[in-house]
Amino acid sequence: MSKNTTISMPVIRRLPRYYRFLYDLKNNGISRISSGELSKRMRLTASQIRQDLNCFGGFGQQGAGYDVNQLYDEIGRILGIPEPTKAILVGAGNLGKAVANHINFETRGFRLVSVFDDAPGLIGQDLNGHIIRPTTELKTICEQSRPAMAILCIPKEAAPSIVDSLLACGIKGFWNFSHYDINYDHPDAIVENVHMSDSLMTLSYLMNND
Repeated sequence: MSKNTTISMPVIRRLPRYYRFLYDLKNNGISRISSGELSKRMRLTASQIRQDLNCFGGFGQQGAGYDVNQLYDEIGRILGIPEPTKAILVGAGNLGKAVANHINFETRGFRLVSVFDDAPGLIGQDLNGHIIRPTTELKTICEQSRPAMAILCIPKEAAPSIVDSLLACGIKGFWNFSHYDINYDHPDAIVENVHMSDSLMTLSYLMNND
């Protein structure tokens, strides 16, 4: 399968959605589906689906549709799910606990290997099988475990120094809940910013402008 190296971000952002819908199809015993039927379920055009999937090579057969299991496995491979990337969580407050307890990392391409916080009342506690460690141990643990991604559930003002330390430890990817603009100071970092308040305000706009 050939791969287009100039794939647009909108296409990349649709891949997890394809993966999720295909998972549901598998669980419902559907083994083959046409782009037309998939478009109805996903509320995309059949043309859009074909264009998206063609970015990653040939899938499906004209007149026969897509093999659901094969397409699910291929998209999982494209997303990097079969070989999970090691990750750490920095910030074990309410948000960090929710992330650690409710995100199934290994089905999404990552494996959580350690958790950190600086609050004395949290250090030493167990969080979903991980002992919360002080951030003073970041360097040591990173040298031992070699994680490549960090989840930041920390206040904005604490983020700059933590990010500097993590980059020095070899971290290259950030799932960033901190509202600190990592790319501004570190343009080479790979960052996915999560602004839940932005999403909520977007919903407010849509509801008030329907």
